[in-house]
Amino acid sequence: MNNFILMAEIIQEPQLRHTPDGLELAEMMVQFPGLRPDDPPAVLKAVGWGNTAQEIYQNHHQGDRILLEGRLNMNTIERPEGFKEKRAELTIQRIHPLGAGTISSPPSIPIASSQKTVPSYESPLPTPTPAINNIGVIPQAEPASTTPKSTNYERTTYPATKKEEPNGDDIPF
Repeated sequence: MNNFILMAEIIQEPQLRHTPDGLELAEMMVQFPGLRPDDPPAVLKAVGWGNTAQEIYQNHHQGDRILLEGRLNMNTIERPEGFKEKRAELTIQRIHPLGAGTISSPPSIPIASSQKTVPSYESPLPTPTPAINNIGVIPQAEPASTTPKSTNYERTTYPATKKEEPNGDDIPF
């Protein structure tokens, strides 16, 4: 299968066009970091069709950080120099904005006073809520001055009964 999920930044404003058949097409350039810190960012053309093209054009702009889902295509282009060039192109099936639930740019995190701010790819995490249910909670140890409580947590409500083994001679016919 040819599927991808890519976190990227839009580096060229999306352009909306129409095919001769009237189908909408949105194109934009996106970039994402290289594999190693010293690698330059990779740049690819991303294309959306139909309703996805309309969504891209209306809701996403240069500088936005996005999560793309889709497939990868390889296109062969005839160059004026006389050779063929292969270029990768992303066909977008779904697009999700990154940030605090808005379509505008996500918040930036200052690195140091002498450096530029770097946008964050992290979304805010939910705040944990304390448990209010005491089921399954083991009581804490009490101070030595009080009388110790039983730490046997076995169920003692039902008497232990021994199940009889069936007699091999008592087989009903």
